[in-house]
Amino acid sequence: MNRILTFADATQHTTAGPYSPVLAVTAGELVVLSGQGPLDTHGNVQGADIGEQTKLTIENCARQLTTAGSSLSQVFKVNVFLADLGDWGEFNHEYLRHFSEPRPVRTTVGVQLLLGMRVEIEMWAAR
Repeated sequence: MNRILTFADATQHTTAGPYSPVLAVTAGELVVLSGQGPLDTHGNVQGADIGEQTKLTIENCARQLTTAGSSLSQVFKVNVFLADLGDWGEFNHEYLRHFSEPRPVRTTVGVQLLLGMRVEIEMWAAR
């Protein structure tokens, strides 16, 4: 049985994004996604802005998780790569639509991305 536990006394700074500061995970198996982007099945970048690209990227992640017998609700670790850290607020706005409490622990970094993507996301989940 998979369990993802939070710790009530764990705190984080007030400028933090929508993520848990610490989780304990008991899982029978792990599913790890390579970096996913807002790409269609032909590898073409989709989405005109960070909100749309984030939505499409998370949908691609959800599709991959389903293929492996998992789901977004079983994700416990997310690594986010943003082409522009100025997109942080808009990214978080869309990200919140896809994850409920306890939200996965998360790291976000600014990087140069391929193909004109504004976001790339890697996920770790239980199965």
